[in-house]
Amino acid sequence: MLFKVPASAAIRASSCIAPTTLPVRSIVTGRRLLHSTAATNATTVQRDHLSSAGESRASRKPVKKLSEEHHRILDEIMRVDQAGEIGANFIYKGQLAILGRDKKVGPLIEHMWQQEVHHLETFNKLVPTWRARPSLLYPVWQAAGFAVGAGSALLGKEAAMALTEAVETVIGEHYNDQIRSLLQILEEDGSENLERRDEIVALVETLKRFRDEELEHLDTAVEHDAAKAPAHTVLNSVFKAGCKAVIEVAKRV
Repeated sequence: MLFKVPASAAIRASSCIAPTTLPVRSIVTGRRLLHSTAATNATTVQRDHLSSAGESRASRKPVKKLSEEHHRILDEIMRVDQAGEIGANFIYKGQLAILGRDKKVGPLIEHMWQQEVHHLETFNKLVPTWRARPSLLYPVWQAAGFAVGAGSALLGKEAAMALTEAVETVIGEHYNDQIRSLLQILEEDGSENLERRDEIVALVETLKRFRDEELEHLDTAVEHDAAKAPAHTVLNSVFKAGCKAVIEVAKRV
């Protein structure tokens, strides 16, 4: 009787066919040839890699270190802007304490305050990133900001807007000065390889965005009768002078 072998069994059987036997000398010679070829290929690859790495190092320009003046500028920017945002936060807190229930200006002040909160949070993160020294007058900026904010609000809604008008005018100019200083650093010879260049570029964009938001506050104040504040010209001059004084003190302390 003939039995039919399943195809799967035939396939399994074919995998068990003994390989062709070669003389021992042929096997040894073949192995030596394979090892020799592999070693030659490995040496060639390694040599090409080292050559490529050497050329890359030769073509790569050395990193330009930030100078002491660069560090001074960045340290000052961090300290002054953090201090300024502390003051701005408490100015709006003071105004909200008096005018928070006013249906016309209350929501406006709240909106501007929330933007200042974001600004302060940003600088609170940037200060340690740049290893900057924070202002030593933190409690002073808080108390002074709240007092000025509440005091302006007690004089009326127009006076509160006049304070915002004056402060944001100075801050807008101040941000522009800082942006110009950073752009000068980025345009110096060899600055394309300046260390932390990307971070400085990002900082410029942050300052531009914050400046634009501060100038929006200025426009809001003008649109809501800042010029109608009692003794507007005097208030404007006093507020601006006070803001500039704070900036100069924060640069040093």
